Amino acid sequence: MEKYYKIIANELNIQQKQVVNTAFLFDEGNTLPFIARYRKEITGNLDETYIKSIGDKVSYFKELEERKKTVIQTIEELGKMTDDLRYSIDNSINRTELEDIYLPYKPKKTTRATKAKEAGLEPLSDIFLKADLLSGDVNAIAQKFINVNKGIDTVEKAIDGAKDIIAEKVSEDLNIRKIIRENINKKGLFTSFKKKGTEDEKNKFENYSDFSQDIRNIPSHRIHAMLRGENEKKLNIDINFEEDWLINNIETKYCGKQGNIFENVISDAVKDSFKRLVRPSMVNEFKKLLKERADIESISVFSKNLRAVLMESPLGQKNILAVDPGIRTGAKLAILSNTGDFLKGDVLFWNNSSLGEEVKLVDIMKKFDISYIAIGNGTGSREVHMFINNVFKKNNIKAEIVIVNESGASIYSASDTAREEFPELDLTLRGAISIGRRLQDPLSELVKIDPKSIGVGQYQHDVEQSLLKKELDEVVVSCVNSVGVNANTASHTLLRYVAGLTQKTAKNIVNYREEKGSFKTRKEIKKVPGIGPKAFEQAAGFLRVVGKNPLDNTGVHPEHYYVVEKICSYLKKDIEEIIANPNIVDNVDLNLFIDDKTGIFTLKDIKEELKKPGRDPRSKFENVVFDENIREISDLKVDMILPGKITNITKFGAFCDIGVHQDGLIHISEISDKFIKEAEEVLKVGQIVKVKVLEVEKDRKRISLSIKKA
Repeated sequence: MEKYYKIIANELNIQQKQVVNTAFLFDEGNTLPFIARYRKEITGNLDETYIKSIGDKVSYFKELEERKKTVIQTIEELGKMTDDLRYSIDNSINRTELEDIYLPYKPKKTTRATKAKEAGLEPLSDIFLKADLLSGDVNAIAQKFINVNKGIDTVEKAIDGAKDIIAEKVSEDLNIRKIIRENINKKGLFTSFKKKGTEDEKNKFENYSDFSQDIRNIPSHRIHAMLRGENEKKLNIDINFEEDWLINNIETKYCGKQGNIFENVISDAVKDSFKRLVRPSMVNEFKKLLKERADIESISVFSKNLRAVLMESPLGQKNILAVDPGIRTGAKLAILSNTGDFLKGDVLFWNNSSLGEEVKLVDIMKKFDISYIAIGNGTGSREVHMFINNVFKKNNIKAEIVIVNESGASIYSASDTAREEFPELDLTLRGAISIGRRLQDPLSELVKIDPKSIGVGQYQHDVEQSLLKKELDEVVVSCVNSVGVNANTASHTLLRYVAGLTQKTAKNIVNYREEKGSFKTRKEIKKVPGIGPKAFEQAAGFLRVVGKNPLDNTGVHPEHYYVVEKICSYLKKDIEEIIANPNIVDNVDLNLFIDDKTGIFTLKDIKEELKKPGRDPRSKFENVVFDENIREISDLKVDMILPGKITNITKFGAFCDIGVHQDGLIHISEISDKFIKEAEEVLKVGQIVKVKVLEVEKDRKRISLSIKKA
């Protein structure tokens, strides 16, 4: 793997030693969050992004090495291995290069070329390829290879069979394939046009009915849209490039001496090869590559949006009245304690003029000391908001109303997790509980839902699903561990994302505390079945325990408690005094505490933890207050300035909730007065903004917004 470590180091512009050390840490079974947080001296203070890249690239090269073994074994079994061939295989550094080398030896289904070889025509193709005869008769040469028993009963069939063999050789030529790839990469166009029979049909792919764009610059959302059109049999997709120029180059390579008697035969074979074998192969290859590129870009966008949603500001420990809005059947109410416990459920028939519903709401607010209302943003949310707001004004109730994105709440309410948590409650009440808990702590609640259902993706159903799941799971793990988890209150659905824990050990933690009571120390977690030394090492720093030792409620890992004891001894203060007066450690010379186990990077982290023990990296909660007069798309007028909240970011812009049940699009050209390549350079999901209405298409339910003119 040594040569690959050097390649990875060059690609990431870091030291080879950092790659080697990080790869070794992964091989030892360490998790990404643990390595990033607690092994900074070994990695050279690499952040999570670099560490993840190293892990991914090392895995790629390990798979490449396994593939090389298969290729070598196959070629050896054929008896065709040479020193030069082995050298080429050993020194290939990507899968495409390796597969090109392997292509001539790869087991194939029966082809025209294999049939011709079986008929004994390969020697004739070799004569043609020498292309060194300037005089003679091609037919006379081919006559010698007629074999009636093999189905070759004419000169024409002999020549055609030899052409088929040449065509296959051309298609498997490593250098030819390399030249074509270079040409497509530089000058290829990804094109689409209406499929035959749909020319007069209007569909959602009209923008791509006659479309082409340079493959180097075509954005991921267009690639996915065009490929979806092809899958739905509305579009034909192709890649255009310099075919004539390439065919001429191939003919020049294979035709040999100018004017040789086989020139026309070889030219025919080359043209046939290009049209029948090379071009389709290359088009399919590049369609696959473009799809992979688009998948990576889309998954990256999704990942960043998901991270922003999971890391949205938590309201914290407040009593909540959660409302799942409804019109015909009323709004479902869930009253939650400040720790998210479900206290009571009810239904509010807000569109009933009866005074009883108003009294019911007032009684709930007073009895349960509610200070925040969480209303889902589904159908009826603005109407429910208006009813509750009027009741509060009339009765002088001081409480803040928050509109909460309820995407995925219905998925959660019907899930096994919801049934396990609330087996006796109906679906709508479970949904209301989820809405309320999202306000209290988005991360703790949203981990219960498939990330694809949270509503922040771009073509998430078109991308490679296994890759998407892996990436999104890693985002959830990263977020959970960066925030930290209370071992005494977290659900098993949250605990399972803690580094070193599994679904089974997460459930064991919950079962243990239910049987034995709350954990008093981090050390006690070792008693949980399934939590061995390695699992504890990985998880301990991310689990919080409010108990005897103040350090147990910080990000200081137990393996470094001794360092804090040294700092306390040096300052002649106990840990409680330092935490109560964090400025005490400001002027401590950390170099005094460097040893074989703890370096300067870890010491800096420890110092920050002592200054802000158990700090939450998420920002302070901020509420968006929508315009009370704007509730439906019909209320919108061009040039209105409105408050909004970013709900999704894509490659072409951002979507913004302005409180009318239909998100508006802020096109990337309307995000900043300065040129930006990505919306995320300026915006993030959850961000509160002021927008200007540019255009409203009521029939199509489309709203165009701008930030830069607002």
